[in-house]
Amino acid sequence: MVIGIDEVGRGPIAGPVCVAAFQVASLSELAKAVRKIKLPLRDSKKLSKYQREAWFVVLKQWKAEGKCDFAISLVHAETIDRIGIAPSIRRALARSLGKLEAKNKHTMKNITILLDGGLKAPKEFAKQKTIIKGDEKEQVIALASIVAKVHRDRLMTRLAKKYPNYGFADHVGYGTRAHYKAIEKHGLTKIHRRTFIDKDI
Repeated sequence: MVIGIDEVGRGPIAGPVCVAAFQVASLSELAKAVRKIKLPLRDSKKLSKYQREAWFVVLKQWKAEGKCDFAISLVHAETIDRIGIAPSIRRALARSLGKLEAKNKHTMKNITILLDGGLKAPKEFAKQKTIIKGDEKEQVIALASIVAKVHRDRLMTRLAKKYPNYGFADHVGYGTRAHYKAIEKHGLTKIHRRTFIDKDI
């Protein structure tokens, strides 16, 4: 068993941070399955929205067939402001692993965990490896990246309907010029990260 982990939403000024854990039986079996899919696989930010959504359809089908499993956890703006982004990511990461562990017949302590960038799993997971640009080097991390990105983008699109004046469906919470202009005009919402926003706004 191998689990890949990646996060999406570290830098936005609005919305949650999202961590996905993606589990497969083996990397070799995953590679065989990926070769059958006529879609590029890399860091989710370097894929088009169409490609990410197409992969997500595939991954849901694989999950239904028992070929993989994945879990997603969010930490929202209020908590990010209260405890900081790094602790929030650690909290979401631990929750995602906990969700998989609750369904897993094997002890998670013996499962290899591959993490992107500077991410680390809780210390009790002894077989873990952090990989710089892991979402480009390991398919299992790239798929975790896609799951997290699609889930978070869909949430921001739903929030755009609740807060129609901010363009969340377009910038998904990042601090674009249009986003800052909307804040200046309409003020902050409950989903804005106040600690991320320029103090003069």
